[in-house]
Amino acid sequence: MLTLIHAAGWPVWFLLACSILALGLILERLLALRSKRILPDGLARQITELTAQNRIQDESLARLYDNSPLGRVLATVLSNRHQPAAVREAAVEAQGREVSYQLNKYIPALGTLAVIAPLLGLFGTVIGMIDIFAAYDPSGADPSLIARGISVALYNTALGILIAVPAMIFHRYFRSRADYLLHCLECEAGALNRLLIQRAG
Repeated sequence: MLTLIHAAGWPVWFLLACSILALGLILERLLALRSKRILPDGLARQITELTAQNRIQDESLARLYDNSPLGRVLATVLSNRHQPAAVREAAVEAQGREVSYQLNKYIPALGTLAVIAPLLGLFGTVIGMIDIFAAYDPSGADPSLIARGISVALYNTALGILIAVPAMIFHRYFRSRADYLLHCLECEAGALNRLLIQRAG
């Protein structure tokens, strides 16, 4: 690693910082967007059965709200079950926007890293080219200095691309994952809301 850093020159430090930050964001989102964390197994079915049996207790809604994002959305539906349908739907939409924000958290930052990593690699390439031209002397250039400039240019270009590709892949994956989870939350909230409307009718 130290050999690579030495060969790539000082511009590589920016790329290393990007790689560490991207890795941290990827690991954080992998943990945050797990299905078990967002959509606990059996929770929606259990709440639907309790609602159908009219066994929902107001004091239990706080625990449901803190259970998970799904629990938060379902608790919002149930806490407004005595309100008109339009009021209940507005409350659920507001809660959905908050959940959407949490699901998409840090994803734009990962996309930004995917964009700037190749630019930082290009910056390192330019620094390497500057070193090459600075080492050139018509009377006899130092081959080691020219080789040093080429090394800086190529290493930074390669590292910039190497960081950008997985960052972009995970950025697209997390966006798709967040959209899917949000869709599932909307479906469960809609199903519970329709059950309340049927019971009220």
